[in-house]
Amino acid sequence: MNRNIDVLTRGAKLCITITMLGLALFASAARSQTGATQPPSLTLEHSIEYALAHYPAVRVALERQAAASAEVSVAKTNYLPRADVLWQGNRTTHNNFFGLLLPQNVVPSISGPVLPVSSNDNAWDSAAGVLVSWQPLDFGYRGALVNVARAQHSATKAATALTRLDIAAAVASAFFNLVSAQHVAEGAQADVERRQILAKSVHVLVDNQLRPGADASRADAELAAARIRLIQGETAESIEKIAFADLLGIAPDAVSIDAGLLLEAPPDRSSPNPPVASHPSALVQNAQTEVASARVHTLDRSYYPRFYLQSSVSGRGTGVNTDGTLQGGASGLDLQRENWAVGLTVTFPLMDIFSIRAQKQVASAQLNAEKARYQQTVQDLTSQIEQARAGADGARRVAQNTPAELQAARDTEKQARARYEAGLASIVEVADAQGLLVQAETGDLIAKVNAWSGLASVAVAQGDLASFLDLLRPAGGH
Repeated sequence: MNRNIDVLTRGAKLCITITMLGLALFASAARSQTGATQPPSLTLEHSIEYALAHYPAVRVALERQAAASAEVSVAKTNYLPRADVLWQGNRTTHNNFFGLLLPQNVVPSISGPVLPVSSNDNAWDSAAGVLVSWQPLDFGYRGALVNVARAQHSATKAATALTRLDIAAAVASAFFNLVSAQHVAEGAQADVERRQILAKSVHVLVDNQLRPGADASRADAELAAARIRLIQGETAESIEKIAFADLLGIAPDAVSIDAGLLLEAPPDRSSPNPPVASHPSALVQNAQTEVASARVHTLDRSYYPRFYLQSSVSGRGTGVNTDGTLQGGASGLDLQRENWAVGLTVTFPLMDIFSIRAQKQVASAQLNAEKARYQQTVQDLTSQIEQARAGADGARRVAQNTPAELQAARDTEKQARARYEAGLASIVEVADAQGLLVQAETGDLIAKVNAWSGLASVAVAQGDLASFLDLLRPAGGH
């Protein structure tokens, strides 16, 4: 019996060992798969590139640009001849009547002689033909339509560039906010750790009756306040991470960023100064002005004669004879007579002059409005660039002074702790020094990020982030 129990025990242990080994291998494989799909840390440049490739608004803008490009091709098809092919078969009576009808779409036309009597007899009719019509001369009207389509394509292309700039600016702003939130939370964590050490030291001194009990209470209060600030910092970090993930279209848990040079002071160099007219907003408004101008030109080309060179080949068949008798059977379904014709048709919209004149007044007013909007856009962009430069200069100068503040705060905190341990300072002095230190640490980091953010704001105001992103690449990097 004992031998059987030992066998069962060894068998159970073996099963457990195999099971644990299988679970370990499965967990290892799962971790390797997770590591393979885990997105790498995103730099600011990579974040912008990812958002521009996946954000829905960019795809919408690109599809609109493609549609506008196709509209140019549609406008160019007006230069091609028009060819209409027709075949018709019907069963109908053939009672005709001499007279005239004004052009209308209700009463069907009947060809053939007028018969002396009316009858309900009916027969087959058939007709087939090809009509080719082409405008050899249009006085620039079709070219004006093509120019309108081209101007609209330019407008959508500029709008796409503006959309990409807006998204890049939004991603950069969210990236800066997330970097600041993460390091504020890290600073709060460091502050909690410092205050925990201080609170333990104070409690030791109080327990040994070397300090009054009020010192322990104050140290505990400061520690609790530091923990609250840590919770607030972590909450702000989570909110900024969600906002950043939304712009990239990824899960917040998958967000991992690499601040890179943003944690260092930015280089002190002047940014390029491209012309305001090259900004996507100015290009969009200028394209809208060109669209309005092209529409005015189209109306200028509208009040001219229309020339149509036409050629027709046709055939007719009928089951009725000229005396009104019916041929019977399937007669009339075949084409019994063929005709061809070549001609030139000229039309002139004589009375359209009044409506065209009114439309030109509307189009001219819209053109003047677009020109005024363009001037306003240029003026606003100029002001935005100057404001961004002023903000960037102020942020840079602040970042130059925060290191001295941080070093002084570190020295003050260190001296305050030493003085407290020597009995030369109160707990209030140490708490204040630690509060000043966490404020200086946070302020130094945020000042650096704000300095970079200021440079990004200048680049956005100028309409191109390329020069700013170049500053974030390490020397010799690509």
